[in-house]
Amino acid sequence: MSRVKRGVITKKRHKKILSQTKGYKWRRKSVIKLAKEALLHAGRHMYRGRKEKKRVNRRLWQIKINAASRESSLSYNKLISGLKKKGVKLDRKILADIGANHPEVFKKIVELVR
Repeated sequence: MSRVKRGVITKKRHKKILSQTKGYKWRRKSVIKLAKEALLHAGRHMYRGRKEKKRVNRRLWQIKINAASRESSLSYNKLISGLKKKGVKLDRKILADIGANHPEVFKKIVELVR
């Protein structure tokens, strides 16, 4: 049986791991054993972070909508319930954007609810 030299494949795999850990601190960016471990943990945090980002953004939109609606002396929950009763299909992301960048349009939406 012939001999198989695996240095090329190993080198390629190691380079891939080290390129993914670029920017990490200390030896976790340059030592394969530590870089692998760091990637495992980072992957776990990335997964959780993707779920968390959605929650954080929704909270931020709610705060922005509340701030914009309070300028027109209407609370957030009354605005949202009024929009649902009127059948207006604007989500919180769009409402927050309108409230921040187009206050005159947002005031018209508030008047529609009243």
